[in-house]
Amino acid sequence: MTTNTSNPTAPGLTLLGLGQMGAALAGRMLDQGRAVTVWNRTPERAAPLVARGAASAETPAEAIARNGLVVTCLLRYASVRETLDPVAASLRGRTLIDLTTTTPDEARELGRWAAEHDVEYLNGAIMATPYQIGTPVARILYSGAPDVFARHRDLLAPWAEGVYDGPDAGAASLIDLAMLSGMYHMFAGLFHGAAMAATVGMSAQDFASRTIPLIESLVAHFAADAAIIDGGDYSVPGQQSLDFSDLSDILRTSEEAGVDSTTIAAIQALIHRQREAGHGAEGFARIYETLRHPESGRDEATEAVRGSA
Repeated sequence: MTTNTSNPTAPGLTLLGLGQMGAALAGRMLDQGRAVTVWNRTPERAAPLVARGAASAETPAEAIARNGLVVTCLLRYASVRETLDPVAASLRGRTLIDLTTTTPDEARELGRWAAEHDVEYLNGAIMATPYQIGTPVARILYSGAPDVFARHRDLLAPWAEGVYDGPDAGAASLIDLAMLSGMYHMFAGLFHGAAMAATVGMSAQDFASRTIPLIESLVAHFAADAAIIDGGDYSVPGQQSLDFSDLSDILRTSEEAGVDSTTIAAIQALIHRQREAGHGAEGFARIYETLRHPESGRDEATEAVRGSA
């Protein structure tokens, strides 16, 4: 184990946290010939990286002292604070990039903490699995101080395409979680459909093979619907109306088959609220307005939808 320390402008980086993602990040930098110092609460996780050339530190303070750039990739926000609070003085004058999954407000709180301790700060949200780090599909969203991103952009590039989302430290986290929301809604829809199809003997694989081409053909509508939302005119010709988008048949079929209808009932409730407000002739994308500007009566609307199914 090396013991020399460096000043805050030294090349290389320190990485705190060696879960699957942290180990992948460190390994990628080693592949690029970068000097990497690693620390993990469970020291044995560092062994494979040390064998590849990483320097291991026994404490976070020792790891931080080695480099001017410190990257955290820990379990959750509480883990970040538990690790950094005791060594705040060691971070003074250095740059912190947090790649831990956090909420936007947690990212902003860490930004305020960094400013109080004279630490440059950038928040990052990783849009990739550990196995995708360093591949063309990987993307990391960054937000926070623009000069910090500009200065370190090339150094961070081996991990993924870097996308800067502005000076609000919470922006990257918010956009990341918003995209994941879309993903989870999509998969939940697939699983609900597969559960319905299973009642007539269709396997989930057969259902997926039929559904994938349909979903692929509809993805192109994302951009068109987004343009309508940004324009605020839901009467643009060619849209499927909210009246036509009534999901009662899906709800009844689901419940008659003994399949939980929670996911589809939530969408029907959004449609119901816009129709009740007199927008039935407008496009389906108008449910965005309910999501963006929630009104009272959400639960009552959901119960009304279920009761009418």
